[in-house]
Parts: sequence; C-alpha cells; structure tokens
Amino acid sequence: MAFTGRPLPVYGSRHTTQSTAPDAVTPVFPYDERHAVGSQRFPALLGLLGAIAVVLTLLSTAPRASASGGQYIFDGGTAAEQATVRSALNASTFNWGIIPRTITVHITRSVTTEAVAGEVWLDSGLLDTGQFSWGIVQHEFAHQVDFLMLNDDQRTQLQGALGAKDWCYADSTLAHAQHGCERFASTLAWAYWQSGANVLKPTAVTDESAAMSPAAFRALLSTILGAGATPTPVASVVAHAPVVKTTKH
Repeated sequence: MAFTGRPLPVYGSRHTTQSTAPDAVTPVFPYDERHAVGSQRFPALLGLLGAIAVVLTLLSTAPRASASGGQYIFDGGTAAEQATVRSALNASTFNWGIIPRTITVHITRSVTTEAVAGEVWLDSGLLDTGQFSWGIVQHEFAHQVDFLMLNDDQRTQLQGALGAKDWCYADSTLAHAQHGCERFASTLAWAYWQSGANVLKPTAVTDESAAMSPAAFRALLSTILGAGATPTPVASVVAHAPVVKTTKH
C-alpha cells in the first residue's frame, strides 16, 4: 500500500489567577433585596451545573476501551473501523492493560501506519479489510510495550535474542526486518495470536517474526516485564508497519 505521513498534534495548557483589590467594598443589601438577587442567580447556577454535567457525560462516553485490551482512545475512524481495532487487540492473549499509558489511536485514510510513544496511526483502508489487519494493529501496539515499558539493557538483550542488526533505526540503511524494534513487535503479535489469519505468521526463517519460537519469546518477555526495571524513554523514534501481502490467508 502507498501511505503518506502526518504531523504530530501539539497540546498546551494555560492557568490564570484572579485577585480582589484589598479596598473593595461589598454593598449592603436590605434582606428582601438580597434575597431577590439570590433568587435571580439560582436558576443561572443550576444552568451552569447542568452544562458541567453534560460535559462530564460526553467525556465519560468518548470512544474508549480498557481491560485486557488496554487503555486507548480513538481519534477518527468509523464505528466499524474502531471495532476492528478492538477485535484485533482482544484476539491476542497478550495483556495490553499493562501498558502504563492511555494510547491515542488515530484512524485516517491513506496515513502511514506507524507508532510513536503513546500514539498509533492506522490507515482506515487497512482496517476496512477486517481480520486481515489484526496482526498489524497488534504490531503497532507492541511498539508501545517497547517504547513505554523497556529499558536499554532489556532492548539490548532482546536485540541479541531476535538476531537484529540494531534496535530501532540507529542505522537507517537497514531493512525493516533487520531492526530489533520491528522484530520485537512482529514476534509479539505472532507469539500471542497464533492464527492462520495472522499476516505476521512466519513463512520463512528470514521473516521478522521467525527469530524465536512463540513459547521461547513469551517466556523471555514474561521474565523481562516482571523484572521491575525502570523503563528508559525512547527519543523521538517512529516505528513502521511491516509490508504484508494484500491477499488474505
């Protein structure tokens, strides 16, 4: 497939304070007048509280998923495309819920399918293929395990076990399958969803998901994730989806 890129969103916040002059004078109202003013303000207060309740309700009903499928929110995509993402993650036996951040899933037509720490971009055309896309969705979420949960010593250990040339694009001349981060993501996707429908099922010893047996990979990853090591943040790394055949099998 041909894909195009997309800039990252920028977020900001602002905090303001307000003070009251020390010589401000509070007018004194007769009881009846003060009561009348309060009666006029009460409906406005109720309206404000009602508006706040509506906002909170909208936030609580925003597209979001959790539990073993992980914590993530959607930015774009049809209901069917979002359902495909949920189905892909739920098909895997990996517990995505251990990822320590809510992941934003951007779904856009003709976007490059890729991932950075905390965010995933998925081409809606890929998701429209249904189950065919599940392995790729799992691959991109597997990058979040790397980005947010591993430290450099663990990456070095995995690079050796997976037979990679570097970990993640330190050498830009290498092929996709030669990078450790890509082998890691594809192997995780295959090791925890061993289905004939998984497009990342290895068919040759040179495939990026073929360096370790699923059982050996799961055992190693279980040991690593249970080590309690402090993750080492990755520096502006963009990991890409593997190229797969466009025919279903």
